[in-house]
Amino acid sequence: MRSRRPVRFAPVLAGLLLLASGVYTPSGLAQSARQSALPSPEQFFGFQMGADRKLANWDKLHEYYQLLAKSSNKVKLVELGKTSEGRPYLALFISSPANLAKLDQYKQLNARLADPRGLSEAEARKVVAEARAVVIQSFALHSSEVAASQTAAEFVYDSLNRTDEEAQRMLDNVISIVAPSINPDGTQMIADWYMKYVGTPHEAAGLPWLYQKYSGHDNNRDGFALNLPESQHLGRLMYREWVPQAYVDHHQMGSNNARLYIPPYAEPIRPDADPLVWREMAWWGAHMGTRLEAAGKTGVIGAAIYSGWGHMGFHWITPFHNIAGMLTESASARLATPMYLHPDQLRGGPRNLPAYESQTTMPSLWPGGWWRVRDIVEQQKIAAWATVDLAARNRETVLWNMYLKGTRQTERGAKGEVKAYAISAAQHDPLTARKLVNLLLDSGVEVHQVKTQAIADGKVYAPGSFIVSMAQPKGGLVRWMLGRTFYPDNTYTRDRDGNPIRPYDMATDTFGEFMGVRSDPIGEAMSTDVVKLTARVPLAGTVAASAVNGYLLSAKLNDSFRAVNLLLEKGVAVRRVPRVEGFTPGDFVVAGSAPSAVAEVAKQTGVTFAAPANAVPAAAYDVRKPRIAMYQRYGGGNMDEGWTRLMFEQFNVPFTSLMDAEIRKGDLNARFDVVVLPADSVAAMTGEAAGGGRGGGGGASGGQDSTPPEYRSGFGADGVKALQGFVQNGGTLVTFAQAGDLAIQRFGLPLRNVVANLPPKEFWAPGSTLRVRYDTAHPIAYGMPAEGVALFMAGSQAYEVTSTLNSQDVEIVSTYVERDLLQSGWLLGEEVIAKKAAAVSVRHGQGKVVLIGFRPQHRDQTHGTFKLVFNALLNAPAGLAPRTTPAAAQHQPQSER
Repeated sequence: MRSRRPVRFAPVLAGLLLLASGVYTPSGLAQSARQSALPSPEQFFGFQMGADRKLANWDKLHEYYQLLAKSSNKVKLVELGKTSEGRPYLALFISSPANLAKLDQYKQLNARLADPRGLSEAEARKVVAEARAVVIQSFALHSSEVAASQTAAEFVYDSLNRTDEEAQRMLDNVISIVAPSINPDGTQMIADWYMKYVGTPHEAAGLPWLYQKYSGHDNNRDGFALNLPESQHLGRLMYREWVPQAYVDHHQMGSNNARLYIPPYAEPIRPDADPLVWREMAWWGAHMGTRLEAAGKTGVIGAAIYSGWGHMGFHWITPFHNIAGMLTESASARLATPMYLHPDQLRGGPRNLPAYESQTTMPSLWPGGWWRVRDIVEQQKIAAWATVDLAARNRETVLWNMYLKGTRQTERGAKGEVKAYAISAAQHDPLTARKLVNLLLDSGVEVHQVKTQAIADGKVYAPGSFIVSMAQPKGGLVRWMLGRTFYPDNTYTRDRDGNPIRPYDMATDTFGEFMGVRSDPIGEAMSTDVVKLTARVPLAGTVAASAVNGYLLSAKLNDSFRAVNLLLEKGVAVRRVPRVEGFTPGDFVVAGSAPSAVAEVAKQTGVTFAAPANAVPAAAYDVRKPRIAMYQRYGGGNMDEGWTRLMFEQFNVPFTSLMDAEIRKGDLNARFDVVVLPADSVAAMTGEAAGGGRGGGGGASGGQDSTPPEYRSGFGADGVKALQGFVQNGGTLVTFAQAGDLAIQRFGLPLRNVVANLPPKEFWAPGSTLRVRYDTAHPIAYGMPAEGVALFMAGSQAYEVTSTLNSQDVEIVSTYVERDLLQSGWLLGEEVIAKKAAAVSVRHGQGKVVLIGFRPQHRDQTHGTFKLVFNALLNAPAGLAPRTTPAAAQHQPQSER
């Protein structure tokens, strides 16, 4: 059933009605005439937004927004930067001409309320009286959810063109900031792909590759790590420059239950945000729901499906920025192709939607019928309009709430059990610790640096250490970025049979743990000589004045590997020191004959080139530039591959993307030394059965592969044979997480994944950091700490050796500790993996397979385990691996740990 189009009065009639009501002035009439000249999206694009089998791409949308900005004095178009592929990333500031003329002033007023420290209540009242509410809404993050990019054009047009009292109130009281696509690259890709195949058997087939160059669907998991340029632009806008009172991200979901999810979230929530923020979400959601029901929209549900404890993407992290961060999720069509649903195809969903039946949070039901993108556009537009409308009607209330949230969070932090987190200067990898500090600063968190020695809770912190106080408005964010986390285990998180319900994404996002950076909770007020950081911490390295024995690079630094890659590219000789007294196993020694190259790389990477105290030992071996390939497939792409690509580019790792046909051709040893298989199922890699999961394409018709034949993926039995031959002839195959199944099952390695096929009551670790030990004398673990954490999630593996005949071929690089494995997250059945191998290297013919049972580079966030990947790529000579276990590594000399 297609919803009715809203009735529109002709501009002249609307002007006469407003004049009769006393709303309009002569100057307003002149302005109305100007606004009536604005081309509607339908006039500009030649079709109505959401029309069947029509999509506007980003190039045309960008052109339209430029035209609106030139034609209207109610909008300011700002290019925030470039996307991953170089397209313009836009924000549209919509408000009255008078407000737009004073944007800088309103930005300053807004900042005073966002961080109200030092602002008295009386002063705050004055700021509230003068300030304007700020609302940010974003569209088209997930590009296969095609409606939002089309909705944005119509919403912006209506915001500029409507002249009724409600619209004028919004212009007067609100600065409405619209990010019309926060993935312009994907908006272009999907529209071009879809329109290419309209009217063919391949219509609505999913995009074969990732719709964001690196992340695909995972782009909304980057709200705290800010790895992607697009995330950096939105983060700068929302976390630092214009902290809004409300933020809404408009999405689509599956097709077979409610037509639209609106706020608030379902249980469980992630605590430690100000309680007001959760009340505000319910308030905004109620206003959306009321407007939607009034417009005759049915099947609208709130407080269901999406839990308040989600990933740290933008709409879930914003509550800890004191922003009412919200989400809408519309039922999907088949990209822009209509979908017909019978009533018996409509079902319940997760979290508070046990069946598709009326309930207090969904009082009206959609009866079934045709479902079109136009239906989605209409309901998204109502929700977006209602968001700004509530802020306009309640400007002073939402602004005052902003003041209260910041003030109360600061007070809670000062009185809480944890007063601050200290990031010691004495870190295993101090450069990575500085990167963490810079990410906190990029998120608008206040950080201080110790000038002289500080003592807290009996610990001594040297100059250069960092203190992150909880007594600040974003104390809740600090807690989740740095504090140990335990996911709730209660009736909200288990089903009726006691089975754990998978969290929405991860059980923890403790970024300090991901990065391998130690942050200590401090329980006492610190009075020490500190300085507030007002800019990012510089990462420039230094170079020793003398290089008689060459330059020494620490194996403990991730960025030492980047420096080595850059030096090898420049032809500079690099050697590596194995387990030798006086060196950390894996330290690099760079020839002292290239001082200019060394100085350039030190500046570029932040790595210190030190003078070794001892001569380079004879056991040191040459490091050669590796020939690396990484498997890349179609089938919507593999997000783990995309994130690995980004990490490789960030650390200047030279590599070649390897597609199915190239693998099947064989003779891989002639071109490559190392082949990497990112986390993926055997079925998705081989193509022998349906697989691949949600990589970012989306939109395929159910039960039938409509993908054009040239984009169907899988290297098949020939590819498996070629990969095995590559290893047997001396190559190194590196697998992440479940990709290890290919080598175990098809190569016959003497290993078993001990968590395979276990029911969740027996073993459960959904995105949790677990304690592991590393054999730091093993070349794969060079530079790692003796003990650390690994991120275990769906698809992760733990290994035991299955054959005494071939057990000598297995080298254990890392093991899970004996007990108390959980650092953060949720873990059931720790005894299943206790003392089992987390990473192994297995000799196979003349080569080896390195199986890392977790994702060591997950979403380019887990810096603490990056070195496992880098070491595997550098491919140390055979015979260096010791016959010790990671447990024995505890007893190695301190210089080797």
